[in-house]
Amino acid sequence: MAQVYLTGAGPGDLGLLTVKALRVIQKADIIIYDRLANAEILKEVKDGCEFLYVGKEDAKHTIPQDEINRAILDASQKYEIVVRLKGGDPFVFGRGGEEALFLKGNGIAYEMIPGISSAISVPAYAGIPVTHRGISTAFKVVTGHISANNDSSNINWDDLKSDDTIVFLMGLKNIDIICEKLLFLGKSKDYPVAVISKGTTPEQKVVVGTLEDIATKAKDLATPALIVIGEVVRLREKLQWFESV
Repeated sequence: MAQVYLTGAGPGDLGLLTVKALRVIQKADIIIYDRLANAEILKEVKDGCEFLYVGKEDAKHTIPQDEINRAILDASQKYEIVVRLKGGDPFVFGRGGEEALFLKGNGIAYEMIPGISSAISVPAYAGIPVTHRGISTAFKVVTGHISANNDSSNINWDDLKSDDTIVFLMGLKNIDIICEKLLFLGKSKDYPVAVISKGTTPEQKVVVGTLEDIATKAKDLATPALIVIGEVVRLREKLQWFESV
């Protein structure tokens, strides 16, 4: 009977792939992977391993989610070991829960292998701890996805009034809206913000600004990118390390 592994690829740096993830990748019969998984990982497979790309890109879904679910199911009926490889962690806005429910509903055995989420690792590579004693005792991870008609009602903005660190994933395209909403909530114009592009990779770029000017400063950054908002951003000046490695 087939075994499906819903596997996190980590944030980009190949060294941040977990040992357990590497072990199942090395014995996989097929890898079903997305856009954010480091392509170097695919060199670790055994001879004869098949590949299926099901990546989703900005403003364009190569394959709808229900078809991805079906592709995983079909693979489980053909191969013994199926690895569904997803960037970051499968269950932090990765729709891994939906895939697990689909497999469960179809009687397919699966195992979840968490990945290091970009929500904590990318800020760390930028020298920004998401929590810090005396500055921030909590952090929130929020989807930056807003529908085509700019409807941001899927986000509970009132929950973002505190001084907790906020990490927006997939939010670069909507950074103007995000900043406007937070200013409307009462945060000051000089509230610190960082945008990190291609974090943990050699192409990492970090732009630091405020709610008032970050949208302009970050306009030329490439995706994937995440946004960190909070007083912890000020620590980057002293803690940045990755650029000098």
